[in-house]
Amino acid sequence: MKLSDLFGGSEGVPADQFPDPAIDIPADPTGTPQSIVLGGGCFWCTEAVFVKLDGVISVMSGYAGGSAETADYKSVCSGATDHAEVIRVRFDSSRITLGQILKVFFAVAHDPTHVNRQGNDMGRQYRSAVFYAGEDQRRVAAAYLKQLSEAKVCEAPIVTTLEPLEQFFEAEDYHQSFVARNPSQPYVAAVAMPKVKKLEKNFAGKLKKN
Repeated sequence: MKLSDLFGGSEGVPADQFPDPAIDIPADPTGTPQSIVLGGGCFWCTEAVFVKLDGVISVMSGYAGGSAETADYKSVCSGATDHAEVIRVRFDSSRITLGQILKVFFAVAHDPTHVNRQGNDMGRQYRSAVFYAGEDQRRVAAAYLKQLSEAKVCEAPIVTTLEPLEQFFEAEDYHQSFVARNPSQPYVAAVAMPKVKKLEKNFAGKLKKN
């Protein structure tokens, strides 16, 4: 088993091989808050990465891609719904751009080459997906996917889907800030913390000061 199979986060690919997006939404000097919804496996792990980025205002774990009736942890974990475990990243658009968030998503937060799987977590609910809200988000995400594929950054094909965001459903309270509240939980220690450490090593200049 490769390290990337266990830990995700494109573990076998150095983060510095991921280029800055050639196409991005320019920084908004007014700092108008924006948000993007990302699916990259267990939302505990992806949340733990993005809360550390400077310019990120908040990260909410939740579900997207399915109906309201089955937007709960038990139903989603059954694999019988069309939801993905996702995070909604709300950010200050004067301090960090959508493109930079996507770069961290692909370089650190998950492995975009796995179909319906991250590490030992298997099922469609763990698919790699960008849920875009509006044409600008779709355009930037599609361009970056094309850029990464053409550069052959990953050995295997990138399988991330682009899906329109129809609705975001907040996950149960006990899922929010899970890693911060449970730092020594075995899953957190084995899967989430290697992603956080990779972020700290490769994106030190983009972290919150505190």
